[in-house]
Amino acid sequence: QVQLVESGGGSVQAGDSLRLSCAASGRTFSSYAMGWFRQAPGKEREFVAAINWSGGITNYADSVKGRFTISRDNAKNTVYLQMNSLKPEDTAVYYCAADRIASRTSASSTAYHYWGQGTQVTVSS
Repeated sequence: QVQLVESGGGSVQAGDSLRLSCAASGRTFSSYAMGWFRQAPGKEREFVAAINWSGGITNYADSVKGRFTISRDNAKNTVYLQMNSLKPEDTAVYYCAADRIASRTSASSTAYHYWGQGTQVTVSS
């Protein structure tokens, strides 16, 4: 079992940057691949980015490629999502998730076993 707590959300202007953090507790953090998903009002949850256990392999949704960067610090049990050049369409609740298959970087929410409570990101034009 692993518990996930997101932080770093907020309200920003278009073009600004934010860095989200997800702190994990419980079993060994490096045993999990990690992902970020988001859900906007009235929409389904969608994949944003994922990273394997070592940080050596990443995967991004096309909509954020080149603007967002996922990273992890296994010594701090934390995964990050650096979000640059934010757009109003990035407005959503952002969730981090843990996948027990540490080697993969799945874009499917069904691959993930544990979820955080989410943090709100609002981007105004």
